[in-house]
Amino acid sequence: MEKSEKTDFQHLFSIPVIVAALGYFVDIYDLLLFGIVRLPSLASLGLSDAESSSVGASILNWQMTGLLCGGILWGILGDKKGRLSVLFGSIVTYSVANICCGFVQDPTVYKLLRFIAGVGLAGELGAGITLVSEILPKRLRGIGTSLVAGVGLLGAVVAYFTVEYFAWRVAYFIGGGMGISLLLLRLGVFESGVFENVRADNRIKKGNFLSLFTNMNRLLRYLKCIGMGLPTWFVIGILATFSNEFGKALQLPEPVKPGLSIMWCYIGLSIGDIASGFLSHLLQSRKKAVVCLMILTFLACLYFLSGNIKSNQVFYSTTLVMGLGIGYCAMFVTIGEEQFGTNIRATAATTIPNMVRGMVVLMTTAFAALKPSFDVIGAGAVVGIVCFVIGLSSILTLPETHDRDMDFLEE
Repeated sequence: MEKSEKTDFQHLFSIPVIVAALGYFVDIYDLLLFGIVRLPSLASLGLSDAESSSVGASILNWQMTGLLCGGILWGILGDKKGRLSVLFGSIVTYSVANICCGFVQDPTVYKLLRFIAGVGLAGELGAGITLVSEILPKRLRGIGTSLVAGVGLLGAVVAYFTVEYFAWRVAYFIGGGMGISLLLLRLGVFESGVFENVRADNRIKKGNFLSLFTNMNRLLRYLKCIGMGLPTWFVIGILATFSNEFGKALQLPEPVKPGLSIMWCYIGLSIGDIASGFLSHLLQSRKKAVVCLMILTFLACLYFLSGNIKSNQVFYSTTLVMGLGIGYCAMFVTIGEEQFGTNIRATAATTIPNMVRGMVVLMTTAFAALKPSFDVIGAGAVVGIVCFVIGLSSILTLPETHDRDMDFLEE
């Protein structure tokens, strides 16, 4: 008796897709947790408000550096040893680091642990998206990867409420515990068949990060994939993270809470990420879906920075809409991994989002440097214009990948 063909529902809600989505959920929870507990955790370590600001920024930079290093490490490992090796290794790394953060008593140790956590967190999204893309039929790739991101991004909401109701040390224990629990679920996940086809062939060079820079066409594709992601982290890293400063500049009646802004932004992101997959499926185009969402983001940012917001409710609502607009996070990673062959696909898919995250350091530096000359609103506008110009030009000049077969190699 012949085995019946899987339905679309069975493909989209298979164990690998569910586990990838839950993995990204824990990843986002842990990624944003330090930003949410930064002030109470550093205060409990005996630091003053002034020290908390400088030390907190330093710890965050250590975490971002870990993300950059981890992106390269896990990407290479994913192409050499398999997608599953990354999914197991990354979650062990950041789960253990987060549990240790719950016991931290010293700012220096805190920095080291957030660096290790950053290394671990770097592997989750790229490896998960790559695995899901390679096991799903091409007609369902966009929807599947968007479901992974849509569910995963809700980790930000859970992180916010966890800190509201529990002590900061307990919040770290919960994050680490969720990671260890997820590790057990991953025991039933199988490796990508596309990767298995090239694993044993030693003639094929796999996971060569430098090969992204040795061919001009390949390098331009890689840089454009990074470029189209810049508006997403402009909204998260500048407008939402420093929302208290923008609220003050807009003279809102009540102080703006950055944690609440980030939560509303990520609620929009989650909805947008799920919608982007269906929009891509409807338009039969990755590029058109991203352009539509990027334009929505631009218009929302324009209103955010226009000076016309007079209430906190409208402020948070606009943040929600901006989050909805940047809901192409999974789509830009999907486009990135579809641009490259199986032998360097995990390397590209894992490093691209982490390179974008790393650009936040340049954005925040530029934002701080411009504030004395342009004020908060003007500085945000200048950084935003640069990000959107690069983002739109990048997506408009990349090849369409909606119907691309994933079983190919880079020479």
